[in-house]
Amino acid sequence: MEEIGMNNIKKEEVAVVTGAGGTLCSELAVDLARKGYRVVLIGRSMEKLRKTEKMIKEADGDVLSVSCDVRNLAEVKRAHALINEQLGACSILINGAGGNQPEAVTNINEFNERELEEEQGELRGFFNLDMSRFLDVIDVNIMGTVIPCQVFAPDMVRLGKGCIINFASMNTYRPLSRVPAYALSKAGIANFTQWLAAYLAPAHIRVNAIAPGFFLNDRSRKLLMTPDGNFSERGSNILRQTPMKHFGEAQELVGCMNWLINEEASGFVTGITIPIDGGFLACSGV
Repeated sequence: MEEIGMNNIKKEEVAVVTGAGGTLCSELAVDLARKGYRVVLIGRSMEKLRKTEKMIKEADGDVLSVSCDVRNLAEVKRAHALINEQLGACSILINGAGGNQPEAVTNINEFNERELEEEQGELRGFFNLDMSRFLDVIDVNIMGTVIPCQVFAPDMVRLGKGCIINFASMNTYRPLSRVPAYALSKAGIANFTQWLAAYLAPAHIRVNAIAPGFFLNDRSRKLLMTPDGNFSERGSNILRQTPMKHFGEAQELVGCMNWLINEEASGFVTGITIPIDGGFLACSGV
């Protein structure tokens, strides 16, 4: 089946993907390359980027890998200058960089009086979270999205078109237990997506977000699975509230991305956050 409008992409169009060494964004990057985009992979680990780069080259795609911390404005500006010099202006930006920190995660679901004692043992509640790690989570998820938008969107202004896709999460809609820093930062992504969509609309730049449900990757596997390959208690609870009864696969994000970057299909769509969650948000659990 022919994909609407996707066969007319010219090789000079540049798509920048942050967090491109991860499970989800590497899949998106490879698909963009297959569709003719010149793809830029951005991430902190060049080793991980090289793995994605290898997949793109095997698919006969054009690719450039750039090691960069998206929280650092100077680094992002240097990456932008390199990309402009080697490939040209960016017309697509996928903001997939983000993450969480163990020290910003509680290991209890609700308040326990032991939190106020001098010796809590292994108990980690809200009152004894590491605030420096808490701020790190907000920094990578919020500023790691805001800064690339600020640096790369002027390319799109000059081109007269562009599409930005941010990464939200299930926490955007309601905070999940144990992850307060991650939850509030992902709620902020949806808010920023709406703000930026309204701001950039006169420049013909569309800004949307996708909110993946529960997908298996290196980070989530430790929470959702046990070492012997069974579902953890948290994983089982999530599946009970997911009508489709399975965790997402990375390729299940591709179709939504393709719709959002396609002017013919979604040219009047901006400022929305789309859940891709197997029905998780639709299920009350009762």
